[in-house]
Amino acid sequence: MTTSWRFSALADRHRAMGSALEDWSGMGTAWSYDKDQEEEYIAIRTKAGFMDVSGLKKVHVVGPHAFHVIDRATTRNADKIKPGRSSYATMLNDEGKFIDDCVIYRTGPNAYMVVHGAGQGHEQLTMAAMGRDVDIRFDDNLHDISLQGPMAVDFLEAQGVPGIRDLAYFAHVQTMLWDKPVMISRTGYTGERGYEIFCRAQDAVAIWDALVEKGAPMGIIPTRFTTLDLLRAESYLLFYPYDNSDQYPFEDEKCGDTLWELGLDFTVSKGKTGFRGAEEHYRLKGKERFKIYGVKLEGTTPAEEGAALLKDGKQVGVVTVGMYSSLNKHNVGIARMPVECAVDGTAMVVKNSDGEIPCVAHSMPFYDPDKKRRTAKG
Repeated sequence: MTTSWRFSALADRHRAMGSALEDWSGMGTAWSYDKDQEEEYIAIRTKAGFMDVSGLKKVHVVGPHAFHVIDRATTRNADKIKPGRSSYATMLNDEGKFIDDCVIYRTGPNAYMVVHGAGQGHEQLTMAAMGRDVDIRFDDNLHDISLQGPMAVDFLEAQGVPGIRDLAYFAHVQTMLWDKPVMISRTGYTGERGYEIFCRAQDAVAIWDALVEKGAPMGIIPTRFTTLDLLRAESYLLFYPYDNSDQYPFEDEKCGDTLWELGLDFTVSKGKTGFRGAEEHYRLKGKERFKIYGVKLEGTTPAEEGAALLKDGKQVGVVTVGMYSSLNKHNVGIARMPVECAVDGTAMVVKNSDGEIPCVAHSMPFYDPDKKRRTAKG
């Protein structure tokens, strides 16, 4: 944990469950617990679970030119995001290549909060703010506890959160939870109906302990950060840099993936220009060197992270994450593969360290392909 410079107020709670607080994005994060991870996965898919995702970076963009900063730094039209709503967006460099993804929360007429992962989001916003009448403030006091699963809404309603059942997908509300001021957002990273509870550091332990105590009768349990890998693999949720060329570099060119290659071109607001890398982004359409696509494996042994993907005996790609679901009875993964292979039914082989497993290319998401669970109303 020598590289960690950010600290979660929940660190002692994670240590008590066996975590060594491995580093992620500069924060000691609960990559492991001394309990069954399968139980955590099942809880989120069938009931609910909660995890500390405070390692996400929170950046406030406030002032008369806040709109211009968001509009320049991200692929979304900032003025289309209404106060109380949010939007998933990406950020590009001058070459039109992906450098981070984020959720943009509009908290007021001239106020936004950008939540991003381990990429260059903060630096991108700071660059876009040069010479503008705007304040860019990194907020590490704000903690983020993600409560995910089909019973999350019932639980929060039972705790007296007003209007929680009517909170729309990608909407947020300032409210109170157990007499603590919080912002609750209907967002997450699991493919389930879920909520993120943003709270002050000084309130994080009390809120966590209340979730443990009050959630237990409903089967709602704490989960480690890496349980997200099981959930995201079957829900088609990418995780920078673990699905990117930063992790799996090209042989003959520098790192950098286009939105067309990653399947994230939907994050560009229709007709938008003027964001960093826009011209190159549009120029690179149709010039994909690879595609992010799904693979469905035979049997129950999952693909190892980084396993080679073979076709006709030659390596053509790599599996970035894999999982077998005892609940959904599928063995699936996310892979980087040639464009011509990214067609449903293309036969290939995953080469694990202990053997080869036949697979076929398969469109994603594998779980809830119509996304009805995460967007459910009422």
